[in-house]
Amino acid sequence: MAKKEEPIDMVDRFSEFKELRNIDKTTMISVLEESFRSVIAKMFGSDENFDVIMNPDKGDCEIYQNLEIVPDGKVEDPAKQISLTDARNDADNPDPDCEIGEEHTKKIDFAKFGRRAILNLRQTLASKILDLQKDAIYSKFKEMEGELVTGEVYQLWKKEILLLDDDKNELLLPKDQQIPTDFYRKGDTVRAVIYNVDNKNNNPKITVSRTSDTFLRRLFELEVPEIHDGLIVIRAVARIPGERAKIAVESYDDRIDPVGACVGVKGARIHGIVRELRNENIDVINYTSNPQLFIQRALSPAKISSIRIDEENKHAEVFLKPEEVSLAIGKGGLNIRLATMLTGYEIDVYRDLEDNEEDIYLDEFKDEIDSWVIEALKDMGCATAKAVLSTPREELIEKADLEEDTVDNVIKVLKAEFEN
Repeated sequence: MAKKEEPIDMVDRFSEFKELRNIDKTTMISVLEESFRSVIAKMFGSDENFDVIMNPDKGDCEIYQNLEIVPDGKVEDPAKQISLTDARNDADNPDPDCEIGEEHTKKIDFAKFGRRAILNLRQTLASKILDLQKDAIYSKFKEMEGELVTGEVYQLWKKEILLLDDDKNELLLPKDQQIPTDFYRKGDTVRAVIYNVDNKNNNPKITVSRTSDTFLRRLFELEVPEIHDGLIVIRAVARIPGERAKIAVESYDDRIDPVGACVGVKGARIHGIVRELRNENIDVINYTSNPQLFIQRALSPAKISSIRIDEENKHAEVFLKPEEVSLAIGKGGLNIRLATMLTGYEIDVYRDLEDNEEDIYLDEFKDEIDSWVIEALKDMGCATAKAVLSTPREELIEKADLEEDTVDNVIKVLKAEFEN
């Protein structure tokens, strides 16, 4: 009784295999046939005279053994020969007109494999199919790196979130790839970009990101048809996730205003992106190959008086009126950091003096003022002695993040220099 149930069990197993995702029918048939032939070779010593016919649509398999017909009593190799009488009286495929020397096809029943052979076959198939699934998933998502994907929050952990896409593939969103203000509950829908796909130990790991520059690019492609169609090109992107971003765009059609197209009527297009990025402020500027003009636009909304460029070392010295310095640097230094990231130039901001009196760079005072103090002052836009002296004491303490005694000492040293 148990032997009769085994073939049915296998057919049920095939029905499961034919429903598997990410595996094409041709590959599946090949693996199934290979597994069966392996078992046949172990049982009969060879699989050369066997035909294995897979029926994936039905979920079953047919196996036929091709045997040479020999006279009765002359069978030397039962795996390759059959007697004339047995061939003519074959219960599954009787051939009453067959003759000696001809070939007879005999159908092989699953039950004859034996319980152990069938169990081994099932285990082999399950293992190979699982490997195929993993390879297919890896190949599919490796080609999708950099593309947008949507998943549902399935599990939340301290360091990462597990998402499931529409096909129930697992996507990992690490904490460092989440926007700082992101907050999710189980069942929420999350949009991200495929950041990295690896296959260590044949175990595909798909990591997605919401903080990469590519995510911002893909959102613009989604919201701005002109970018999707190639009429507008994104030349550069700089992001501080959750805070602020700058994006430089260029149009191939003179009739299209790239900045206006990206922003949309009354900001309709860019508002959708800002919401997706948790209210991350986005500045869209016109790209130009002129480095001076590009840096000037990148430092917007500050208005620059003059720029000194060192193209070889990718360094720029920007001079602004005192009231424009804070705009150029931005809150927490965000604006100048983004401008540096966007243009690729290291940017130093200096106050543009309105008088012609002689001034002295702070670097000249390294014997009297600590280097780190000088750097802190330069970072807030005070690169010269007069720039420091023209800045209110409270502003020096707050923006340079210096102690009161330190600021007072700096002022004392600088005043003494001019008095001398």
